[in-house]
Amino acid sequence: MNGNLVLYREDLLPYSETFILNQGESLRQFTPYYVGTRRVDGIATPAERTIVLDHRTPLGRSEELLYKATGFSPQLLRRVRAVQPLLLHAHFGFDGAMVLPLARRLRRPLIVTFHGRDATMRDEYLKRAGSLRERRLVAWRSRLIREGALFIAVSEHIRRQLLDQGFPHEKVVTHYNGIDTRFFTPEPGTPPAAEPTVLFVGRFVEKKGAFYLLRAMHAVQRLVPEARLVLIGDGPQRPALEALAQQLGLRCAFVGKQPLGVVREHLRAAWVFCLPSVTASNGDTEGLPTVLLEALATGLPTVTTASAGNPEAVRDGETGLVVAERDETALARALVRLLRDESLRCRLALAGRRAVEQGFDAERQARGLEALYLRVLGQTLSEVGRQPARTRMEG
Repeated sequence: MNGNLVLYREDLLPYSETFILNQGESLRQFTPYYVGTRRVDGIATPAERTIVLDHRTPLGRSEELLYKATGFSPQLLRRVRAVQPLLLHAHFGFDGAMVLPLARRLRRPLIVTFHGRDATMRDEYLKRAGSLRERRLVAWRSRLIREGALFIAVSEHIRRQLLDQGFPHEKVVTHYNGIDTRFFTPEPGTPPAAEPTVLFVGRFVEKKGAFYLLRAMHAVQRLVPEARLVLIGDGPQRPALEALAQQLGLRCAFVGKQPLGVVREHLRAAWVFCLPSVTASNGDTEGLPTVLLEALATGLPTVTTASAGNPEAVRDGETGLVVAERDETALARALVRLLRDESLRCRLALAGRRAVEQGFDAERQARGLEALYLRVLGQTLSEVGRQPARTRMEG
């Protein structure tokens, strides 16, 4: 089957969401159109296949406000209808709730991928402090469950969360995001940095656990004084993290957001990657962080926590080391062990690369995603075929 589909994301497209573009551009049987409310400073989607409301004009701002309040925008409906999508695929449950009225008006099936916080944050927190779209997911969850065609969880952890919320077993599947294993590769013959370097990549928010990493590195540098920490990313916790690093006297560098190519070079140069994820106070957790897969694919030995979906990619003692959430002593011990043991680093590097090639390659995962699309479309056609002829002719 060849046809168009909508990949929906309210904001197109934050730096941290490379997986959405990778997924879309890896499709073979479908042509993706990237649809949302507005463009943001981040990853560029193909201009000829991007549909957003133009908030720079008074009319565009009015349409955006109307759309966010009611789920209806005449301009968005007209432009999306023109490309005749076979289905809509929303990323994040919050966006699935927002785009549900559009899917209903188009009479096309809606698939929603849940990535993490959209499946784990507590409803009471979302009702009190959430954004409009976060509150809408809470209010419309039962409607989304009823009208959505399929719900994709990016890890078994997220799948369990959805089932606990009442999503039906037959509508929920686990499908891992893939990464480009041709881009994220080890660099043969290139030695790692001269200094023993630990690398962190991620947003500076509670669930990423960066404070625990800084305190663990304080212990690491007492045992491995030449060790250095590099942190790539940005976020609301950055000023407090920088203050703590200075207070502890750490050898570390905060280098801010970086393009994907620069991130890859840091991954290739580091000795160890560390993502000490935790469950945030509002329930927010990881789904399965893409950066873990990128680190494993580049042959970088990885330390993470037994949080959410992380152990589904990093298997303790096989493809990396896994410690308990918030255990700074165990985190420091794992980092020191890897920094001191070159043979262990080499063994984990080879196993990690092999695991990503087998289970998380973008091309392979795209074929599986297309199979899910075809399954949904087959079900939709069967349901239409069972309806009375008069009903099929309506609209």
